[in-house]
Amino acid sequence: MRFAKGALPCSFDPKLGVHFRSSDFSFTYDSGIFGPKPEFRSLDAIRGSLRDPNCDGPDPVYSIVMDVGREEHRNQLHKRMLLFGVVAYASGRLGAEPVRSQGHIHSFAPHCGWSTPELFEIWQGTAIVYAQETVEYNPGKCVAVSAGPGDKVVVPPGWAHFVVNASPDNCLIFGAWCDRQYGFTYDAIRARGGLAWFPILNPDSTIGWEPNSAYRSTELSLRHARSYPELNVDDKLPIYQQFAADPNRIQWVSEPAQMDALWPEFEP
Repeated sequence: MRFAKGALPCSFDPKLGVHFRSSDFSFTYDSGIFGPKPEFRSLDAIRGSLRDPNCDGPDPVYSIVMDVGREEHRNQLHKRMLLFGVVAYASGRLGAEPVRSQGHIHSFAPHCGWSTPELFEIWQGTAIVYAQETVEYNPGKCVAVSAGPGDKVVVPPGWAHFVVNASPDNCLIFGAWCDRQYGFTYDAIRARGGLAWFPILNPDSTIGWEPNSAYRSTELSLRHARSYPELNVDDKLPIYQQFAADPNRIQWVSEPAQMDALWPEFEP
């Protein structure tokens, strides 16, 4: 199973003064924008979920800044338990795999009692957001969503997921809305040596998929990013701008109970 080779990466303006600096894999912020120093994810930190835990690859694999925003929104973001993050992935490969994260489930946020959803927006490059319903032996539905600059992808509550850099010659950059009390759970995933499918980087730079034998055999649904009218997500407006225009618009990210009737049948 494979995705066709994507177009050359371009950029999308998120309308937020955050800039990636490739020289040291860090971020800079315009006046009026707050954000932390980056955290770096080393190759050693993600080996337990890779197809080949002993592979070579870029190190660090990616850098991440959590809690980014406009100063004028700082109090609202805390009040609403919302957190905006930005991530940059290195180019290259991890053995037979493309550069990717290790995969996780969101732990239950104390303030709402949910394993909360996440709203991604691709800024540069081509991404694949992989998600599966559970980390049990039967993983349930397994979905891989290809997305380019400006595309949005929603991972629903409780689904395990990782993000792939599907443009091996370029960096991948994306932003995401998540819950302020976010936490990542890895144990069940590491116990099975990863999630139910491994992305494989083919010689022609397309992405193929190989099942993880630690799970029950299941089908993988390959799809492209879609619209989310049921969540009131605007296709064209950057996701930070959507919050700025109407903070209630994405409140479901930190209060998923607002959409409790939607989630049982929801797919990315």
